Amino acid sequence: MKNIKGKVKVAAIIVLLLVSVFLIFLSALLIRTYTFSPAGSQAPGSRRSVGTAPAANFTLQERHQLLANLKGALRIATVSRSPDDLSPAALAQFGDYLPTVFPTVFSSDLVQHEVIANYSHLFTVHGSNDSLQPYMLIAHLDVVPASAEEWEVPPFSAEEWNGYLYGRGTLDDKSSVMGILQGLEFLLKRGYKPCRAFYIGFGHDEEVGGNSGARNIARVLQSRGTKLSFLLDEGSAIFNGIIPGLDQPAALIATSEKGYVTIGLSVSTGTGHSSMPPKETSIGILAAAVSKLENNPMPRMFGQGPESGLFEHLSSQLRFPLNVVMANLWLFSSLVGRMMEKEPSTNAIVRTTTAVTEFHAGVKENVIAPFARATVNFRLHPAHTPEELLRQVKNIISDERVKIDVLKNSPSLPLSSYDDNSFGYQVIKVTIGNIFPEVAIAPGLCIASTDTKHYQNLTNELYRFSPVILKKEDLSRIHGVNERISVKNYEEFVKFYFRLMQHSDLWSPAFSHCASRDL
Repeated sequence: MKNIKGKVKVAAIIVLLLVSVFLIFLSALLIRTYTFSPAGSQAPGSRRSVGTAPAANFTLQERHQLLANLKGALRIATVSRSPDDLSPAALAQFGDYLPTVFPTVFSSDLVQHEVIANYSHLFTVHGSNDSLQPYMLIAHLDVVPASAEEWEVPPFSAEEWNGYLYGRGTLDDKSSVMGILQGLEFLLKRGYKPCRAFYIGFGHDEEVGGNSGARNIARVLQSRGTKLSFLLDEGSAIFNGIIPGLDQPAALIATSEKGYVTIGLSVSTGTGHSSMPPKETSIGILAAAVSKLENNPMPRMFGQGPESGLFEHLSSQLRFPLNVVMANLWLFSSLVGRMMEKEPSTNAIVRTTTAVTEFHAGVKENVIAPFARATVNFRLHPAHTPEELLRQVKNIISDERVKIDVLKNSPSLPLSSYDDNSFGYQVIKVTIGNIFPEVAIAPGLCIASTDTKHYQNLTNELYRFSPVILKKEDLSRIHGVNERISVKNYEEFVKFYFRLMQHSDLWSPAFSHCASRDL
């Protein structure tokens, strides 16, 4: 009996110890959850501001004018189909259109305008303090093709309907082009003279790689010895109702972007009559290889790139228990990665994605195809190198009859800073907080490719964000059918750039040289 009592006592002590350890562990998780503050998560406007930035209060006439100016831009079909198939007449027309709607920008002694590579534009806006390093705002003039038959309204009509403006380029990327220049136009009209110089660059072929437009703009600046404090491009947005567990919109400032590798797969075999087929045909061999790639996704890499910073910054705004999970990624990183790979929109954040985009084979219905080829596009996670990807592709296919060729290769860009001392990130963040006080703000990852890559020699601080508000149903409109922006949101575009140009002055480390202005 004593032995039994002793064993019960020991068991009770062990259970008590285990419960105590669990409670201590749980307490540690909860304490970290409700005290965790990642770098760069200070409230917008909490550091080093000078005076009060002028309010972006536009008159009714200005509001009508900014909308009319955007409509005019949308009606110019600056379509890019390939590097050799642009729209030169439309691009020239767009260049002629800009001075007519932004006369103050083009006539100001503070602004120098240059045409680069025939159709791209570079603006130099001079500042009063040469000791301050300039920054740069970029966007692109060209758009992807649009099939009028699929749209509810003609894609280049710029029709206004139920509070929305429809047209190819409303989301990508003419709202940024016109919003930047409209913000500058309004500032100059109010007599604003920037303290910090800055550049504005508009490429004309971003949709097909940017190798003529943005690349040449960057080369011109580099030849002049230009170094930038930061650069802001499109590539991320304000996402409303898209992030699970978050009850407010989230503005994600992309601090890196995925690279890409496009490979060609090809198989050559003998031909003959379809009545006497071989055991395997070129089509069957290639189809098997493609199927292997689709059924064996690239490894999950959550936590090895900027995606961990995104969820850490949002953790305090997430509902329970997601807030506990995201504030303790040191413990739950693997679980979060598995959860995210279940949805296409979040799977793209945690790994290199695989997309078979082309498949060509066959010459006639009763002839064995002698040749088959396919194109596969991989969007690289920032921690995934092209060399590592190619080794994995070869191992997955594991068939020497399938020839693998690299058609295009653009590595992922390095991660830009987003801590409390990151000037560019904090300027963008405080501007977002000023125009959209209801949103959460966090660093993020751009899953597409932008013109940003061409400016790597000018600065390490490359950011991607435009103030477009996207709901889940809007994601398919980007490069898709019925692309649109709300009239209210476009006004917010102009306000955003109007304020960002001022905040870049007011948030200067050498702020004593920049006086606050009341406009």
